[in-house]
Amino acid sequence: MKKLLFNVLALLLTFSMYAQINTPAPSPSATVNQAVGLTEITVEYSRPSMKGRTIFAEDGLVPFGQMWRTGANSATKITIGQDAKIGGVEVAAGSYAVLTKPMASEWTFMLYNYEGGSWGSYREKEPTATFSAASKKIGMDVESFTIGVNNLSSTGASIDFMWENTMVSVPVEVSVHEQVMADIKRTMSGPSMNDYYRAASYMHESGSDVETALVYIQKATGGDDARYWMVRRESLILADLGRKQEAIAAAKRSLALAKEAGNEDYVRMNEKSIAEWEQ
Repeated sequence: MKKLLFNVLALLLTFSMYAQINTPAPSPSATVNQAVGLTEITVEYSRPSMKGRTIFAEDGLVPFGQMWRTGANSATKITIGQDAKIGGVEVAAGSYAVLTKPMASEWTFMLYNYEGGSWGSYREKEPTATFSAASKKIGMDVESFTIGVNNLSSTGASIDFMWENTMVSVPVEVSVHEQVMADIKRTMSGPSMNDYYRAASYMHESGSDVETALVYIQKATGGDDARYWMVRRESLILADLGRKQEAIAAAKRSLALAKEAGNEDYVRMNEKSIAEWEQ
């Protein structure tokens, strides 16, 4: 009995040592996802609150001219899905830590290739991009620090930073026309060899329409740039249609292309098929 009581007490003691009490975060994290044009912008940050404090001032919580993590806890992270102009500066697609130096009339923004949430690790590094944006007073108090993606158009938006009675808007420009025109050109020129190959492979493997599969695969393999795996598919389709001599010719072509590409697996598969079909 004493041993059982000891074990129970030990278990309770262990539980109390590792148990945690969950409480609300003083600066909760937030994520903003917004489509802008044909790309996606994501902002991940923490949201401190005013709690009666003066925020942006010479002696404020965020002193003028001092480097700030642009939020609380970890460094604020912005991810853009394609190359864009942010604050008038060309920025490559990727993820960036955002540090700022707030002033009364403008903020200086510094973007760093994102390497983690420790904002202090960026302070001595050279920023990937630097730009400034005007700071203005708004006719209301924003209790919790807020970042939003607003003023959306087909080619851009603004990333707005708001806290206390201050707002800073950073313009974002994305390339849309070039992408749309490239899509139009690609679509209007008809299916690619890969499209024909994928359609033929599906029809062949599913057995839904092998005759049409042959038409599609021969559109994919008809040029001088045919790929060995596509010609291999042509040989298999021809064999299933009982056209053995044409299947052997296609397999030999696939074999030669596979040897040229150094793919021994396809070399072996074609050699095996040729031997079977020649019997």
